[in-house]
Amino acid sequence: MPRYIPRNRLLRQMTRLACAPSTIAIHIGIIADTHGILRPEACTALSGCDRILHAGDIGNASVLAGLERIAPVLAVRGNVDSGPWAESLPDKATAEFSGIRILLIHNVHGLFGNPRTTDHQVVVSGHTHRPSLSTHNGILHVNPGSAGPRRFQLPVSLALLTIANGEQVASLHDLTIGRSTSEFRVEQHRPPS
Repeated sequence: MPRYIPRNRLLRQMTRLACAPSTIAIHIGIIADTHGILRPEACTALSGCDRILHAGDIGNASVLAGLERIAPVLAVRGNVDSGPWAESLPDKATAEFSGIRILLIHNVHGLFGNPRTTDHQVVVSGHTHRPSLSTHNGILHVNPGSAGPRRFQLPVSLALLTIANGEQVASLHDLTIGRSTSEFRVEQHRPPS
């Protein structure tokens, strides 16, 4: 059972996480395209995460409220997110953990310019419902797939990202079989000081 942490103390902890030395492991759950469904399997897979990123097509405010019970959430608006509950959601957002900058956007094709030349080390997007992990020009691209209704023959999935010691380890988690199906490791090369 998660313990209650007062909001002001939680914000201080989040600030420490964002500014923490890179030796501290930060566990980030990445979910997208829930379309109004928060599966119990997703909640189980995300338990223990320090932060959750939702890459849009949330569906309704209750999905965000359910995720907030697990960990603090940063979310962006997807093409199906409309109505008063979604008005405050940005189209894209940036988060930074242990010096690793993450760009969160629903449709990566919505970026102006070339996403491969961004000043972020990780780009997280959704929209396609196809889970994928790849790197382009040293930037890790994560699409967690869809954790909402099954579409076509695509898996129901999410992603997990761990950042520690300048390394990013991303894995895709198939919710129908309850385990990781692939892993991708990227080491950040820092210039000598």
